[in-house]
Amino acid sequence: MPTTSSPAGHRSADERHRALLRTARDVAEDLAADAIVRDQAGKPPVDETARLREAGLPAALTPPGPGRGADWRTGCAVIREIATADSSVGDLLARHYVHAWSGRFYASHHQATALEEESVREQWLWTGAVHAPGAEDETGGPGLTLRPRTAGYVLNGRRSVDTAVAAADQIVVDAFCAATGDVLVVRIPPGARGVTVEPAHDRLGQRVAGAGEVVLDRVTVTPGQVLGRRPHDMESTAPFTALADPALRLALCHVGLGIAEAALTEARDLSRGGRAYRLPGEDPDLLLTYGELAAAAQTATVVVDRATEVMAQALGAGAQLGDDEPADVTALVATAEAVTSKAALHITARVLELADAPGLDRFWRNARVLTAQHPVAHRLRSIGRHYLNGSHRAVAAAFR
Repeated sequence: MPTTSSPAGHRSADERHRALLRTARDVAEDLAADAIVRDQAGKPPVDETARLREAGLPAALTPPGPGRGADWRTGCAVIREIATADSSVGDLLARHYVHAWSGRFYASHHQATALEEESVREQWLWTGAVHAPGAEDETGGPGLTLRPRTAGYVLNGRRSVDTAVAAADQIVVDAFCAATGDVLVVRIPPGARGVTVEPAHDRLGQRVAGAGEVVLDRVTVTPGQVLGRRPHDMESTAPFTALADPALRLALCHVGLGIAEAALTEARDLSRGGRAYRLPGEDPDLLLTYGELAAAAQTATVVVDRATEVMAQALGAGAQLGDDEPADVTALVATAEAVTSKAALHITARVLELADAPGLDRFWRNARVLTAQHPVAHRLRSIGRHYLNGSHRAVAAAFR
């Protein structure tokens, strides 16, 4: 990571912000150079994570602390910068950043601080899959089971993970405790005995994100690996903990924006270079189309930036966050997600009609995979119930 004349620990927050954004731009430029080749190869992100580590991004993208970490606004700016160059790597970095906040969402202040300091020191790369309160998988529960032993637990089951399944240093999951009925959030080092990973192959999009399944066979979980309890429902969720799932979804909105912006920019450059189906200067309809798509991208950006600002304020409030504030934040995030999903899918599909070049289809494929699990109509109904009736439960349902 770039350095200044002052030691990193003595830099001001503003200096760290500027240095981190410069690093992100350098990494993005590097990733963009061979993005199409790597997408076509579809290999696990071994090379990509090595580039991130070399630049110091896993250590830099942790929650803010004295002389370390990145505030929410800066973290999201870095994610969008990387996603514009390669959305698979942006996806990986977004999930890393949010899962690195897991200690603050679920653990004690002391445990969270120690965990974050170790993460920075060891340059841990985080990933995971934690269900939102009230959400259930096909088995009717978390799908992972913890059984107490003399010191800690034994963990069994399997879980789909969307990024870095074979490259992460910490995997965060929620699991059902057979003894107490609690759902506990735990972190698992992939190299632990009994942990195997099964990378996904031949994905439609986000091919370099490193998706797959983690299989856990009698894996020992020490007390120090237990972050805390995941509430069973939103009514019993502490205000700050309620931000965990919206934070992840908002970080992924920045990935979606990166896809839309990159697709539109690449199509525009192709049109300017004459590698288009129609020439801009001779076809008013083409100008109209580009205007429509640019407006859609800019509208999504405004909505996502507003949600990002409100989320940053909520995260900054910490334990002082009010009981009703998470619902309002969640409503904004759900709106941002709905707008961004529609814009990304629309823009990436239309650019295929405007220009012709190898690899241009990757933007639509990536947007489709990123948005497939969360239908827009479901979110819009939840937003409508919240707006019409002021129902906090309705807006929480948008993320189930």
